[in-house]
Amino acid sequence: MQLEKGAVNHGIIVVDKPSGITSAKALDKVKKTLGVKKAGHTGTLDPFATGVLVCCLGAATRLARFFLHGDKTYEAVMHLGIETDTQDLTGEVTSRMEAEAAQVTPEQIREAAARFQGEIDQFPPVYSALKHQGVPLYKLARKGTPVQKEARRITIYSLDVTDINPPMAGFTARCSGGAYIRTLCADMGRELGCGAHLHALRRTENSGFFIEEAVTLDQLEDLVLSGKINEHVVPMAHALRQMPEYTASSQTARKITHGAALTWLDLGEKTGRQDLQDNPKHIKVASQEGDLLAVLTPKTDGIGFTYECVFPPTRPVGRRHSKGAPMLPNARNSFNS
Repeated sequence: MQLEKGAVNHGIIVVDKPSGITSAKALDKVKKTLGVKKAGHTGTLDPFATGVLVCCLGAATRLARFFLHGDKTYEAVMHLGIETDTQDLTGEVTSRMEAEAAQVTPEQIREAAARFQGEIDQFPPVYSALKHQGVPLYKLARKGTPVQKEARRITIYSLDVTDINPPMAGFTARCSGGAYIRTLCADMGRELGCGAHLHALRRTENSGFFIEEAVTLDQLEDLVLSGKINEHVVPMAHALRQMPEYTASSQTARKITHGAALTWLDLGEKTGRQDLQDNPKHIKVASQEGDLLAVLTPKTDGIGFTYECVFPPTRPVGRRHSKGAPMLPNARNSFNS
């Protein structure tokens, strides 16, 4: 089952990954269903985990790096009293302290959660996709030669205990990119003196994309059959939601197409950005027709830019996106018919 050739060109679709398959398998399903040759996702979910998987299609794969370190929100269940080598329910049990876990009170769980909020140092799990000398850590761990990477600074913006039903404790965590929720469970278990592992995980937000706008793999096929798939594909110009946007004049658009040097004046600013604290890390520039033209990094001189990505026009100048049928918020159709 595939879309008519050319129906989808470039953009982002948010998938609700089911449990039991890898993120790579879910992406393969998206590619096959939509009939696209090039696609990538912006952050792996473990096979047992569910939720937001941001899939970049076509030229939008070049935007993936801007999402990899974005903030994320998770709903999780922690199992107290049992530690595993993978820090989740798929691993081998390495320690049992169920009697100690039975003595832990709800107040102690909430107090422990509060201590893990803010900036903390976290050791990445030895069973992870991080690489050591080009080899994924999980492969080394499975061979019996685990490698522990140095601790990394992460931020837990909020950590709210939502439900306690011993030995399980549910919580919602909003965190920076690079945080591991299973490591968070293991660390909280040690803090409580009984050990713990991650029992269930659902990602509800990734880099500004939310579970409410996600579609399941089954729904994806239905949307293809009904011809409504483009209503759920986020155009590239709307995908970088946290990034300041500028609309280029036709003259500036031509300069971008030819890779000419740009200044803030080209983007309609009367002066440069000498105050570097007010200087955004990246900005996006769209054409008057609504297509993403480029992602730029302001230079430290407060005047010019460095090109990060440049995208060729997808239609003649003056032809705007078709409004089409009613669409989800932030999911306007930007594709050629």
